[in-house]
Amino acid sequence: MMEAKDGQAWLGTNGYGSRREEDGVCHDDSATPVRANTVDELHSLQRKPQVVEDRHRLQLQSISASLASMTCGIGPKLVNGDPARKKEMAGKAVTHHQHHITVPTITVSDSDLKFTHVLYNLSPSELYEHAIKYEKGSFITSSGALATLSGAKTGRSPRDKRVVKDETTDDLWWGKGSPNIEMDEQTFLINRERAVDYLNSLDKVFVNDQFLNWDPNNRIKVRIISARAYHSLFMHNMCIRPTYEELENFGEPDFTIYNAGQFPCNRYTHYMTSSTSIDLNLKRREMVILGTQYAGEMKKGLFSVMHYLMPKKQILSLHSGCNMGRGGDVALFFGLSGTGKTTLSTDRNRILIGDDEHCWSDNGISNIEGGCYAKCIDLSQEKEPDIWDAIKFGTVLENVVFDEHSREVDYTEKSVTENTRAAYPIEYIANAKIPCVGPHPKNVILLACDAFGVLPPVSKLSHAQTMYHFISGYTALVAGTEDGIKEPQATFSACFGAAFIMLHPTRYAAMLADKMNKHGATGWLVNTGWIGGSYGVGERISLAYTRKIIDAIHSGELLATSYKKTDVFGLDIPTKVEGVPSELLDPINTWEDKDSYKLTLLKLADLFKRNFKVFANYKKGGVSDLADEIAAAGPNF
Repeated sequence: MMEAKDGQAWLGTNGYGSRREEDGVCHDDSATPVRANTVDELHSLQRKPQVVEDRHRLQLQSISASLASMTCGIGPKLVNGDPARKKEMAGKAVTHHQHHITVPTITVSDSDLKFTHVLYNLSPSELYEHAIKYEKGSFITSSGALATLSGAKTGRSPRDKRVVKDETTDDLWWGKGSPNIEMDEQTFLINRERAVDYLNSLDKVFVNDQFLNWDPNNRIKVRIISARAYHSLFMHNMCIRPTYEELENFGEPDFTIYNAGQFPCNRYTHYMTSSTSIDLNLKRREMVILGTQYAGEMKKGLFSVMHYLMPKKQILSLHSGCNMGRGGDVALFFGLSGTGKTTLSTDRNRILIGDDEHCWSDNGISNIEGGCYAKCIDLSQEKEPDIWDAIKFGTVLENVVFDEHSREVDYTEKSVTENTRAAYPIEYIANAKIPCVGPHPKNVILLACDAFGVLPPVSKLSHAQTMYHFISGYTALVAGTEDGIKEPQATFSACFGAAFIMLHPTRYAAMLADKMNKHGATGWLVNTGWIGGSYGVGERISLAYTRKIIDAIHSGELLATSYKKTDVFGLDIPTKVEGVPSELLDPINTWEDKDSYKLTLLKLADLFKRNFKVFANYKKGGVSDLADEIAAAGPNF
């Protein structure tokens, strides 16, 4: 026993600790005391520090190169971590750095004289903290989702999207009907420099290194550099999240996004029509965003890139939903807004591969994304239980309205925008297939909400007809009531995603027909719209009947039934579908005024023909020959 001091007896422990006896009570002092003098220091011990390795150094070098200025050719000085937690370190580093710069020259910018903290592949929890602390309008809702605001723009700006026209993009679809609006490389570099200068001026930037395409043989490495935690979390959800090991070996990205959306473009720059500009340079593999904080620009911009890169590898990129039966039968669902694509492809009796973007390669089908971007307007637990359940911690809710006290979201509220959205990882869907890949599709289902009421509820398509209706991308919208118009309005979107395709639509259609022929897939046209008359006279076909039709397609029942051909469109319609009244299958049976039906049918057929002239007149590279062949599969009258 050691010498007692102040009435305390100390017991030796052979150097491995000590035990203190005080007032007859034995206290164990063998544990190392907490090394903290303040509450802040104590809180810092809650967080395990990341191990700094050569990998981090290489990551910083790679990101610095991505943010390099075109004028001086070097990127900013980057430091890992949050500037708010590293003030002392950053201050010392800046002092040391400035000590070596005695005479600034023209090759040195202000961004070289400061440190930019890079917040690299942060977790959702960390991104929540940054959003709530620093981004006004960010709140945690009652379900745990993060509610955010996208600023003045609450949707995409297709008229402000530009693509650099050069020798690389000579085979793109340009001209009338094309979504591709050209710009030159010099203007792109001006906008790129503006975005990079803005990002370099910040104390911190968020960087995501992630993948596109669940097929490991054909995946794309993408880097997203942004100024907002909301954008980083959005892309964390929407892209495929790499494992720790994959991140260690990530290397250089195949494509980079510079999201400086809080900063406007210079509207006096050539080609600019507003303060917003979304610019793609396929030669440099870069995308620049200025003047819009709407996160969907990043998602759809990358989709456009995949529409360019994948066909060069003989892989078909598709704007579609996709699910798989328990027996391995895969179905693709194409459809514009309001056709029921999300509702019909999200089926609790089938496994979800993806809700929006896919690739069809020699290996089968694969989802491009790692998440879902669902519309939230009028969302309810009863109608969309899968989406409802997916809105929880980690989900981003865009532009929704919620109760100030309870933080419960009112999904019927449209005061900010009707385009309210939820972005969540695909594994938040209970019956999602992980990894999101499947065998070759057996059925290709084209959905149309025909408000004219003349298309059959279901028809089997030949391959030529599949190409024709795939290129047409038809649905009908009900006209607004402000001017008293009651007639429906036809809407056409090539390949059911005209805003995102890069090549001529017949290129994608030819690939679709080739893969369907090779793998024995069947094409179907399903009308989820009106029967018994046009909008205002007839009624919308029951969702229960449409589900019976889709079930009959999945089961193979409709391949074994008999068919008859319709006039004008020449569609093969089944004479029987289990659970659906037979008289509904031929639309003329449901119209009281047969003459009115025939006139309306001819009117819609004429709209189809007028729309297809844009594609039939395309003369580049012999594609027009194929367009003529496809046109012959359209309406004949």
